[in-house]
Amino acid sequence: MTDDNSEPLQPLDRIQQNVLAKAERRLLNWICARLPLWVTPDKLTGFGVLGALVVFFGYALSGWSLHTMWWCILGYAMQWFGDSLDGSLARWRKIERPKYGYFIDHSVDGLVILLIMAGMGLSPYVRMDAAAFATIGYLLLSIHAYLGARVLGEFKLSYFNFGPTELRFVLIALTLAMMVLGPDAGRIGKLSGFDFFVGAAAALLNLLFIWQTLVTARRLDLMERPKAK
Repeated sequence: MTDDNSEPLQPLDRIQQNVLAKAERRLLNWICARLPLWVTPDKLTGFGVLGALVVFFGYALSGWSLHTMWWCILGYAMQWFGDSLDGSLARWRKIERPKYGYFIDHSVDGLVILLIMAGMGLSPYVRMDAAAFATIGYLLLSIHAYLGARVLGEFKLSYFNFGPTELRFVLIALTLAMMVLGPDAGRIGKLSGFDFFVGAAAALLNLLFIWQTLVTARRLDLMERPKAK
């Protein structure tokens, strides 16, 4: 889950227009000013991955006990704390390592989304193929962001005023709905209502990738089209 928490290889125009961005930035700055010195960016990155592991086991073990779904809520909070603060703390303390931070941060993002969606796919609520389809869509959009950073000098962190923090709130709400409604909610044949929800979200992510690819390709074409003599 990519947040505005790493420095790229060169200065980029960060496009972050999600609803909670300004309020979240104030909160992160407040936290950074109060973290003890023994808390480092690398430790925060590891803490975020630990949160994703907690989410994974919360979903994966939910067929055994409904109460493990509470682990998911805790894990999302842990993942937000680590992922949102690692780069923020580095910039606050002026100890950035641009190449290392950029590489580690976005490598970890791929692992985190894999853990979350794999756990959801192992639960009795969402089929693994629906979870895999959503993972593909998220990773395709991530690839688009990384390519945009390279060819346009822009790093897009939100779409339609919706960013990683808003996504975590949606996932928390989805988890609570699973706990309240049960795995058979809205079931039609072999598909539950949660399969339809995750599948629809996955389709949206994949379509958004295609649309953004076409838009960016058009921009690049106009930028590099030979001028008529």
